[in-house]
Order: sequence, then structure tokens, then C-alpha cells
Amino acid sequence: MASIKKFKKEVNDVLSGVIEECYMFQTGAEEKVSAKAEKIIDEAIITFDELVAKMNKKDVDNFKVHFKEIKDSLKSKSVELLEKLEKLKS
Repeated sequence: MASIKKFKKEVNDVLSGVIEECYMFQTGAEEKVSAKAEKIIDEAIITFDELVAKMNKKDVDNFKVHFKEIKDSLKSKSVELLEKLEKLKS
């Protein structure tokens, strides 16, 4: 079970990094653009909640495949969120 604990920490670290990037961007951004960054933060929080809920599922047939899907989902969603932030910056 220690690996699940480490994976939850990884999910937290990745999405916290996205949120931190948004906060850094908001410090120098206009109010209208800052509100859009706030929506990215909200998406990151929702993603975290969804991924943790998936990790806590007990009725999984193959844990290895299940956690690989979660890991892939984390990677794709974090890239998507960072791309949205980059669009705001330009």
C-alpha cells in the first residue's frame, strides 16, 4: 500500500505545481485574465478529486492497468492545464 501513498503524493505534487504556476501568473495579470486562471485552478482541484476517487476504488479487476490509466490521465490533464495557462500568458 505504500506505493499508493506515494502515487497520491505524486498526484498532489503535480497538480499543486499547476496551481502554483497559476498563482504566479495571477500576481501580474489583469483582473479579467486572472479570473480565467482561477478557472484553471478549479479544474486542477476537480482533477485531483477525481483521480483520488479513482485510486480509492476497491472493485478493480487489475490494479496495475487501473493505476497506469490514472497515471496517463494525470499526465494528459496536467499538460492540458499548463497549455491553457500558456495560452493566457500570450
